[in-house]
Amino acid sequence: MIGSSRYQRLSALVLCALIVSPTFAQTAPQPAPVDQTAPSSQQPQTAPEAPAPTIGTTPPPAATPTIAQQAQQIQQQNQTIVAPPQPFHVQLPHSRNPLSPYRPSFVPPVDLTNSPRLQTLIRDGKLYISLRDAIALAIENNLDLASFRYNLPTALTDLARTRAGGYANGVSTNVTSPVGASGGSVSGSSVSSGAAAGGSGGLVTSTLGEGTYVNPFDPVFTVKALVDHTKTPEVNTIQTGVNLLETNTIGYTTQYTEYFPSGTGIQWALNGQRQTSNSPFNIVDPQIQLFWQGLITQPLLAGFGTGTNERWIRIAKRNLQITDYAFKAQVIATVTGVEDIYWDLVNAYEDEQIKDRSLAFANQTLGDDQKQLELKAIPAMLVMTDQSVVATAEGNLTVSRANLRGAELNLKNALTKADDPAIDEMPVVPLDLKGAPDPNESKSIDALMAEALKNRPDVSSDQIGMQIAQENLKAINNSLLPQLNAYGLFAGTGIGGPLNPFCDQGPAYCSTTLPINTPGVLKDAFNYSAPEYQVGFTLNITIRNRIQKADQFRAQLAFRQSQITYEQQQKNIRFDVRNSQFSLQQAQARIDAAQKARDLSQRTFDITKQEQQLGAKSSSDTLAAESALALAESALYVAQTQYEKAKVDVDRATGSTLDRTNVSIDDAKSGVVTHGP
Repeated sequence: MIGSSRYQRLSALVLCALIVSPTFAQTAPQPAPVDQTAPSSQQPQTAPEAPAPTIGTTPPPAATPTIAQQAQQIQQQNQTIVAPPQPFHVQLPHSRNPLSPYRPSFVPPVDLTNSPRLQTLIRDGKLYISLRDAIALAIENNLDLASFRYNLPTALTDLARTRAGGYANGVSTNVTSPVGASGGSVSGSSVSSGAAAGGSGGLVTSTLGEGTYVNPFDPVFTVKALVDHTKTPEVNTIQTGVNLLETNTIGYTTQYTEYFPSGTGIQWALNGQRQTSNSPFNIVDPQIQLFWQGLITQPLLAGFGTGTNERWIRIAKRNLQITDYAFKAQVIATVTGVEDIYWDLVNAYEDEQIKDRSLAFANQTLGDDQKQLELKAIPAMLVMTDQSVVATAEGNLTVSRANLRGAELNLKNALTKADDPAIDEMPVVPLDLKGAPDPNESKSIDALMAEALKNRPDVSSDQIGMQIAQENLKAINNSLLPQLNAYGLFAGTGIGGPLNPFCDQGPAYCSTTLPINTPGVLKDAFNYSAPEYQVGFTLNITIRNRIQKADQFRAQLAFRQSQITYEQQQKNIRFDVRNSQFSLQQAQARIDAAQKARDLSQRTFDITKQEQQLGAKSSSDTLAAESALALAESALYVAQTQYEKAKVDVDRATGSTLDRTNVSIDDAKSGVVTHGP
């Protein structure tokens, strides 16, 4: 027996030498590609908790369709049945009804239902989703995007307000990433440098929009009417002829005022009055009086011209462009975040399969050793060691499944508007385990920087912000000038009424040539029989002018600071591009190292298992080799995940995310994907 055992050990050593020899290595099978799940050779790959998708080379036409192909076929069938969602559309109120401007306008209710696309991806109680599907669902359902869409019509309302002479309220351009995303910094996460409104809610206020007061451009029509009855006791009856003077007055005042972007203002007023009294001294009773006046004013220094009076319109137009770029930045941030979450899900999914295979192998080894223990071929301590390995594998699988559950919840949260208990508990099966080649991988740093300066929305918004700041300085400089306003006035008056039948002062006194009725009074008011002409100017000079001077100089200081901020942002963008490319290179190096480590662990496991079969190694050695292989496989998938996320970050840093993922900005604005990303 002893000789036989030595012979077996010698044979095992010879076999091991053959296995590791160069000749054997040349004929040894090559390791599995990086994009495929590499199952441990100790046990055939079994179906994990969710069916594993098939990726890599396209199967021949006669082959059985993969899970991804089956899910795609079912999705196409369901899309012909389910109606597409309603696109987002909020139009500014417009009506020819003259009463419409004085009635409240309403925005359509918020649609918080998940898009039908989500249901087309469900099969057998599982959510089968590819990266393209995830991006499309994010475009249609992500709440960050849904909220940001309202900023676009909000910017239009700001423009409509400034066209009427109001100041620009501004639009939020804060960009947020989905919860659970772990990618790079968010692009365009704040208002551009030139248009920033600092000190919100604090003592510091912005100089943006400062300048002379801008009168509203919408015409204003004012009407005032009155009916008055007055009794006045008279001390001296010589003037009124009665001890108690009673007067009844009906009067009205109308005024039309309008200002124009040039600073010109026009005003037209018409005043009328009809008055009766009990005085016998009145020649006419009732007395009718009309007065009208036309006035035009024009600032000649401060407040002159469209440059200062249309500054809010220009700011609102620029803000509309900035809002559009900020929306693009939000789409990029959302797509980038969803990609990061998706690759985290892939990593958790692969890790769960690895841990599941490790537990299955540990259970199989434990079962084999228990049979050997019954035959008293191995010591009981070896079975106890197997049981410890099984317990460890079960704990690792529990942790892995918890991580997978968390990754699934993060993805569902980013891809849904409303919580659905059925979907919340539904397993998610990622169909893409490896990303498509990215053209940015092979580009030089100079090419990437040029692309970033061309495509990144925050670069464009910063440039627009600097234009706003430069234009703002002109309006502030104008406010330093004295207020010199020229004006011209033209007025007319008409008075008359029927003779007072109670006039008791004789025919010579109780007679008049004035018109006796309203049409005659109106005619006299406009026939230039009693006109008034007046031209003049008003000059208002603030001695020392310290407030305006301080505000103007502060605006200059703020502009210089914004120039520094703008250059700093450009510098940060270049640093961001360099950092993202460096991270991509590091991720590729980690994949190469992890792949080599995984291949070495696979060969070590194969040799150890063969030695166990020959009696040179125990099951404990094989379990240790399998555990090392599982760790190496997990490290490889972690490296692959970091590599995919590094590619995503390069696209974000260069502003090419939407082009690479084929996302239409029009689809993002409507919230309905008309063509797949």
